[in-house]
Amino acid sequence: MSRSLRRGSIAAIAAIAIASLSSCAAGNTPDTLQIKPDNAAATIGTHLRLNNIVVVTGVGTAGEHTGAANVVVNIANSGDAPAELQSVSVNGAAATFADPAGAPLSGIVVPAGGAVAIGGEGNPSATVASASVHVGGFAPTVFTFKDGQKVEAQAGVSPDSGEHGNGLYKGFGPTPSPTATPAKTATPGAATPATPATGATPATPATGGAVAPAGTTAPAVPAAH
Repeated sequence: MSRSLRRGSIAAIAAIAIASLSSCAAGNTPDTLQIKPDNAAATIGTHLRLNNIVVVTGVGTAGEHTGAANVVVNIANSGDAPAELQSVSVNGAAATFADPAGAPLSGIVVPAGGAVAIGGEGNPSATVASASVHVGGFAPTVFTFKDGQKVEAQAGVSPDSGEHGNGLYKGFGPTPSPTATPAKTATPGAATPATPATGATPATPATGGAVAPAGTTAPAVPAAH
């Protein structure tokens, strides 16, 4: 192989290698791979960590929305004393707490060395009756504990069905209020016939004749000759 051909081959191999490295570098960026950042997280002091903070609105909600929303979060406590979450607010609107059965709670206790998940089936809930949020955007969410510590996080806002319908937060949204069943209306003119008393047998009129009034004796029938 001549020197010119050898130099040409080396240059071609180098160009291919550079192109491959460039494509790998571009392909591994978050923008190229469409990697979304993790959900909001926050730390309070040295023992409390709040992970996966999300505000979940109702099914079918989109854009600017004012209505019920649930706050979903996992709180871990690495300390040696329990911590009590006393309040949560979303964009200034306060949440109410309930246990898994729906009974009201004044606070949610995170045990020492343990964790509590808020939101979802079988877990306590934090529900805001009327939160003004932008679905698909972020909402300032504040957590306050009984000892006075508080932290704010910009929580992502997702509908119950999950972003782009992927079902990630399906079942985590607020439960719609049950619809009352209207009372049945009686049909005008329809009357229910009276039921005779038990054991009473209605009198049967005699064939071809009148019924003798009560207290009288029917006349005897003459015998035929």
